[in-house]
Amino acid sequence: MKKIISWNVNGIRAIYRKSKYQWFQEYQPDIICIQETKAHPEQLSEREKKLDGYHSYFESAQRKGYSGVMVFTKQKPVEVVHGVGDERFDEEGRTLQLIYDDFILFNVYFPNGKASKERLDYKMAFYNTFLNKTKSLIDNGHRVIVCGDVNTAHKEIDLARPKENSDTSGFLPIEREWIDLFLESGFNDSLRMFHQEPELYTWWDYKTKARERNVGWRIDYFFVSQNMSDRIKNATIHSQVMGSDHCPIEIEID
Repeated sequence: MKKIISWNVNGIRAIYRKSKYQWFQEYQPDIICIQETKAHPEQLSEREKKLDGYHSYFESAQRKGYSGVMVFTKQKPVEVVHGVGDERFDEEGRTLQLIYDDFILFNVYFPNGKASKERLDYKMAFYNTFLNKTKSLIDNGHRVIVCGDVNTAHKEIDLARPKENSDTSGFLPIEREWIDLFLESGFNDSLRMFHQEPELYTWWDYKTKARERNVGWRIDYFFVSQNMSDRIKNATIHSQVMGSDHCPIEIEID
């Protein structure tokens, strides 16, 4: 059984200062996908860049202290692809693609559209570029896993206050419709394969101390292509793990 973890850490250096990666070391997942590192590799110490028993890979934004993704993996991938092949998006360091013998794994920090109309347009352009990329892989028979902070809650069950946020980026109809399209292109939402209950969230607003009241959003996902969904044995939200405004999520693969 293979365990894959995804976590938006909201700053890899902060996570390391708080815990020295203690949870990772105790839990020992096979692959750890991290979003919003807010760091270039050269800004990290050797201890921050390395985890015993793992290979590490990084994709950083041109702008320092912003965005960025990284992966720790016990099994060395056949190939690592940086970015999606479009400079508009790749300069923000949002995507790592790891190619293994039996599946392709994307670790993605999708854009946030709240700041302005321009950023919402940018987010939707990224969404559509990414959809085209993954659809092409599925159409060619590849098995694909996509994980990361998608920055959108899909359905009303996926956030505590849907009516109050119906005009907020992260729950706009156009964003939610994109997730519908993405799933229709050949993916399943792994958590909903196992859990249909409400109040399963992955992000809580720091400012309003929303985590204490579980007033949250589920915006972090594992999407798995339908041609490998029978290999997914469980999907979990680790809401007890602290250190970020997001919590880790996990899938287990047979």
